[in-house]
Amino acid sequence: MIKTFQWLMLFLPWLTLFAARRGSVKRLMPSVVLTSLLVTILSIIGYEYKWWTIHKYIVPWGEIVDVSFVYGVFAVGTFWIFYFTGRSFWLFILVNVVVDAVFSFGILPIMERIGIVTVRIPFWQTFLLDMAMMLIIYVYHRWQTAAANTPEYIDRPSFRSATHDWGPLSRRKAR
Repeated sequence: MIKTFQWLMLFLPWLTLFAARRGSVKRLMPSVVLTSLLVTILSIIGYEYKWWTIHKYIVPWGEIVDVSFVYGVFAVGTFWIFYFTGRSFWLFILVNVVVDAVFSFGILPIMERIGIVTVRIPFWQTFLLDMAMMLIIYVYHRWQTAAANTPEYIDRPSFRSATHDWGPLSRRKAR
């Protein structure tokens, strides 16, 4: 029963991305990938320092990283939080505080009670880890958004025409 639930937690959230506007997935995916990378690194550190132990997992390396959570619910949840709040820092902070508090003080104790995980650090420390990660991810997201809107990003060679004028920012002149 729990493994079925974990498989659903891994795959079902990804189906919600079909409801997003075209182009949003491509625009927000770098932030989602960074989030998954950071949570994976944090999981490896937590495993090494025995901050928590994962008892029920769906892949052989699942005792280190809870794949169903990190690459399913958490990754897609990050996408939707950025989708709705990414343009407003304070709204992003507020939503993340609420979501991370629900996870740290609500969902994590339930997961511990049903035997999926044993947490050996206080729940408020998991909350603080989530808050620190949230700030890193938001800074990266803003940097990524700014980089995508610069003229250097727009000034890419086009292979449609050999006589194409590359524009004023181009280093080469059209022949």
